[in-house]
Amino acid sequence: MFRSLAVRNYRIWASGAIVSNVGTWMQRTAQDWIVLTQLTRHNATAVGIVLAFQFAPQVLLLPVTGLAADRLNRRRLLMASQSAMATFSLVLGLLTVTGAVRLWQVYVFAFLFGSAAAFDSPARQTFVAELVEGPNLSNALALNTTSFNAARTIGPAVAGVLIAVVGTGWVFVINAASYVAVLGSLFLIRVAELHLSARRPRTAGDLAAGFRYVLRRPDLKTMLLMFFLVGTFGANFQIFIPTMSVSVFHRGAGAYGLLSSFMAVGSVCGALLAARRENPRITLVLAATAIFAAGLGAGALAPTYLLFALALVIVGVATPTFTTSTFSLVQLSTDPAMRGRVVAIMLAVGLGGIPIGAPVIGMVGDAYGPRWAVAVGAASGVAALGVGACYVVRYRQLRVRFEGARLRVSLSDPVEPGGAAGGSTTGDGPRGPAGAAPSDAAESTGSAKRLV
Repeated sequence: MFRSLAVRNYRIWASGAIVSNVGTWMQRTAQDWIVLTQLTRHNATAVGIVLAFQFAPQVLLLPVTGLAADRLNRRRLLMASQSAMATFSLVLGLLTVTGAVRLWQVYVFAFLFGSAAAFDSPARQTFVAELVEGPNLSNALALNTTSFNAARTIGPAVAGVLIAVVGTGWVFVINAASYVAVLGSLFLIRVAELHLSARRPRTAGDLAAGFRYVLRRPDLKTMLLMFFLVGTFGANFQIFIPTMSVSVFHRGAGAYGLLSSFMAVGSVCGALLAARRENPRITLVLAATAIFAAGLGAGALAPTYLLFALALVIVGVATPTFTTSTFSLVQLSTDPAMRGRVVAIMLAVGLGGIPIGAPVIGMVGDAYGPRWAVAVGAASGVAALGVGACYVVRYRQLRVRFEGARLRVSLSDPVEPGGAAGGSTTGDGPRGPAGAAPSDAAESTGSAKRLV
């Protein structure tokens, strides 16, 4: 489960990342709380607008963020993006501590923070492949998710206490200080031990190459559409949790932070389970999507605070299982030379959809109540499950049967674009390597494996 930590560079990176991730979750909690309770009168739409500004850069900057991750030195790019986010957190914290903060300023800093994160996210995801060699890449990605969700357990709870004791502004300042840990880890990494991939010469079609690559791959298109549906309408926890806590259960900052921690407990369990798997599978993605939808559905109907918290644990288990498996499937089946651009497209599709979904979810919550907003999230999971089911039926010839009392699922090999399917398999994982999708000679080295 923790085999990637045997690699010195990854161990140093992971140590700095967990500290920074705790600070990030503290800031997210404080940002939502100050908008919902101090700068507005429980206005869920305003929270949605903040999220829209925060994640809009994932789409607006897509033509350059993925290309930057493929072309630039990823370690230096991460140093620049992490430093920028630390600066923005510090300035917002000082404005809040001095009582000068206004709602429009939160919007501006959410956009600035999101712009830095748009460069940071694809570089951070693909940087893992430079820290850890291929066989352990899936495990390292899953441990990254574990770190992120372990921080989600600690950060919101600590933020809830700090908001009540010292105020929201100091939470932003503390988050700014937490970036020292991840910047320090980047300085301590041994550059000579990085597994650097060859950088191809820049060509005129680079910006569009990632889109052409994805469009030729029905497996990648399916993953991206599922990721869009869940990310746009389903994963709006920064709206679901505070509005349910404040407007439905009438709880304070401490109880709000505790709800986020309940969800994070499930998230850590889900991420650790994902870390145990050497090869992700499409059926795991489908199962996680179904559990995600069921958990949100139960949360929408939960009559008490405790039952809602338990529903969040279920959602917490499903969410990192879905995201980690999807990210692993996409990265492991993508040509290394295209990986940064494909990951950037994936982030833009999943996180960039939030500017569309978050205001909609916020307006649904304001007009019909927070429970209906959560129900829309559950419906998005059902829709994503339908997309995945259509893929395995059409392209993988899904067959379900019982052998005695045991359920058996059979899938064929993925169908190569413009070619025939490989030999039949039983189960849903790869049975030997398959060739990469046909592509221009400049776009593919033929080293990617089909795992979806």
